[in-house]
Amino acid sequence: MKLTWFGHSAFRLDFATASVLIDPFLNGNPSFAGSYKEAIEGVSIIALTHGHNDHFGDTLDIAHENNAVAVANAEICGFISSRGHNKVDPMNKGGTVHQSGLSITMVEAKHSSSFKDEKGVVHHMGEAAGLIVSDGMTSVYHLGDTDIFTDMGLIFDRFRPTIGLVPIGDRFTMGQKDAARAVNAFMPFETVIPCHYKTFPIIDQDHAVFEAELDNKAAFRPMEVSVPISL
Repeated sequence: MKLTWFGHSAFRLDFATASVLIDPFLNGNPSFAGSYKEAIEGVSIIALTHGHNDHFGDTLDIAHENNAVAVANAEICGFISSRGHNKVDPMNKGGTVHQSGLSITMVEAKHSSSFKDEKGVVHHMGEAAGLIVSDGMTSVYHLGDTDIFTDMGLIFDRFRPTIGLVPIGDRFTMGQKDAARAVNAFMPFETVIPCHYKTFPIIDQDHAVFEAELDNKAAFRPMEVSVPISL
């Protein structure tokens, strides 16, 4: 599986059977320095943790351009359908959907969810969540935006994800110490990749504290924006 980070919480997962974009905030993302065309090429699934603009991002444009299916909670899928794209696969926490040989499971996250449209109207977008994407061999847990919570351990025990995409930026998510505490106490991933930092000045700009606080330093795998890695 090839994984690419596009800055903030936007990731591309290239499995053998399908390419998935999670939280595709590309245009307007100050961390994204790659090619939009290359970033979305071949993507057939868009998976969303929640509806905030810095996560929903370019979902509508990509869905239309690629005829991609949007996987999200029922409220987000309803919003997408109201904007003229009916290729959606709604779900909610505890549920699993199957697309192109992949399973996508929605799990708990501690955060809010809304979307402000081009007219300034704020739309309710259900509750925020985490996502576990698996092809049966490699399992990726995108925590979404969240605080630390003890049921992270239950989620890990249930699904045994090998790769964790962990928000560390503070203010809107866990800070670096709590993010490390969450991994150390509840989620012993084989690979830990930090995200949701250094995008905007009001969130943390580096991962130094997170790295220092991690018990398993060998699992830590920081990424360069738009540089894919194979896992």
